[in-house]
Amino acid sequence: MDAKPDHPLLSVLRREAREAPESGIVEVFNYGRGRPGLIPMWAGEGDLPTPGFIYEAAIRSLQDGETFYTAQRGIPEIRSALARYHERTYQRPFAADRFFVTGGGMQAIQIAARMVAGTGDEVLVPSPSWPNITAAVGVSGARPVEVPLRFGNAGWTLDLDRLFEAANERTRGIFINSPANPTGWTASADDLRAILDFARQRGIVIIADEVYHRFYYAADRAPSFYDVAEPEDRILYVNTFSKNWAMTGWRIGWLSTSPALGQTIENLIQYSTSGVATFMQRAATVALDEGESFVRMQVDRARKGRDILCAGLAATGRVRFAEPAGAFYLFFGIDGEDDTRALAMRLVDEANVGLAPGTAFGAGGAAFMRACFASSAERMQAATDRLVAWLRRA
Repeated sequence: MDAKPDHPLLSVLRREAREAPESGIVEVFNYGRGRPGLIPMWAGEGDLPTPGFIYEAAIRSLQDGETFYTAQRGIPEIRSALARYHERTYQRPFAADRFFVTGGGMQAIQIAARMVAGTGDEVLVPSPSWPNITAAVGVSGARPVEVPLRFGNAGWTLDLDRLFEAANERTRGIFINSPANPTGWTASADDLRAILDFARQRGIVIIADEVYHRFYYAADRAPSFYDVAEPEDRILYVNTFSKNWAMTGWRIGWLSTSPALGQTIENLIQYSTSGVATFMQRAATVALDEGESFVRMQVDRARKGRDILCAGLAATGRVRFAEPAGAFYLFFGIDGEDDTRALAMRLVDEANVGLAPGTAFGAGGAAFMRACFASSAERMQAATDRLVAWLRRA
């Protein structure tokens, strides 16, 4: 049983822990979980399980007895595989000692936030944004400063002047998630270069969340800070195996930065999780080295899912959205529906579809809903049909 808001134990907690917000995504998930026949589109994951060539590597590792404490920074094999993956993706050399294996992208974000900012500091976050980003900054003791994206005829855009004007002497970091969850906004190379130039001038650290870098529909990958930055720039890249290789439940990711920060990162891993299990790292190593065709197939499925959902909702005449350039979410508003938290609950009850309310994503998101379209065409068509039918009768 949860403690009541005035329970005496709560008063002894740090304010940052006590005030960590409940996830509005998880709230809807918990409400709709277990509904017969419900089509879940609330979470950021596809409908495919981890493929056999990946999980079989984990099985072999367990059979070989690799169940002991492991290297805090990651076993040498996975760090080398990460370097090879980046070399193929960005067409330039990468050193293996730039990469640090974490317990999912979320731990990478937490470590980055804790390294950059604490009590009295601020981190700029373009918004709407994944709620875990601002929560991680807040739990570290710093204050997330949301800089609203603009939604208009050109879709979602980030006003760089507005971003830069939000910085002050307390600003320690800028968090850039591109392609972005939930909007699909994707920074251009010129955007990234301008942000980097500003951060260099002000001594600000960039936390670059490029989790969806492969889910980009105009090319093989999205523009990246790797395209414009030098190796020693103040950038902490956070990423995960969850999206590209259907490994959401494995909880394994990575952080990439200058090797000069290696001991600090190792210490923070040691004092939180003491490293990622070896069998998980073996599986992730195989994913990196052998999973390219699987990644491309996943991106193609998401593109088809996007097209089905966008076409169906646009035909109703009641929905406003911008076709996302990247990631695998449609962030859309429904005319006449302003309370999206309540709407998410209604759609569970009345359409048997699970969506995430825009209220979960911070400034500028409250009037929108997020739907994950990283699923089979059949599943996306069924979900779209249900939403369209609901819109026509609501």
